[in-house]
Amino acid sequence: MSDQLAASGRVLSRGVLALAAVLSSACGPTGRYIRAEDLPPAQADADYRVARGDVLGVRVWNQENMSVEQARVREDGRISMPFLQDVNAAGQTPAELAQRIQAQLKTYVVNPVVTVTVVEMQPLRVSVTGEVMRPGLYDLERGAGVLSALAAAGSFTEFAHRDRVFVLRHAAAPGDAAVTRIRFRYEALIQAERRSAAFRLQPGDVVVVE
Repeated sequence: MSDQLAASGRVLSRGVLALAAVLSSACGPTGRYIRAEDLPPAQADADYRVARGDVLGVRVWNQENMSVEQARVREDGRISMPFLQDVNAAGQTPAELAQRIQAQLKTYVVNPVVTVTVVEMQPLRVSVTGEVMRPGLYDLERGAGVLSALAAAGSFTEFAHRDRVFVLRHAAAPGDAAVTRIRFRYEALIQAERRSAAFRLQPGDVVVVE
């Protein structure tokens, strides 16, 4: 699997790159954004968050008929659970998801105890576009940050504004079309300033260099 997720990545789809270009133009220099240094710790930390395509194991203690050995997170961000039907999973940590399932199971079980484990991770696939040498769609190692994406794309062109590196992230909630735009400064990234260095990319993120 490590060969498939080489940090150098490879270009996978021109169609996705075109979509990334549309997103970046829609969020041009005058668009609203959040500075990386202003992110709350919960968004900047390295805690793993469930992604679409992941396979999860959900165990309800002493309730085998409510447990699921393998539940794949669908494109709508949900998993199917006995009794509960669909549960929103994408964008949450396994601990957060376990708490959500516990709360919903209280209708059926007294003091349920739930654990969620990640059985299979979706590759960290991100788009890199704008003023980089090799724009494209890349598979990166899990836990990769913005610098890894820039390196995979061959770093900056001579026209790049190094203080205008953005990550476009779609909302995790199903049906929510909102896009968060987070701005990074290259100097902060290479100096490993806390919020910028702790930020981890998620599947589907678009890295844009203006």
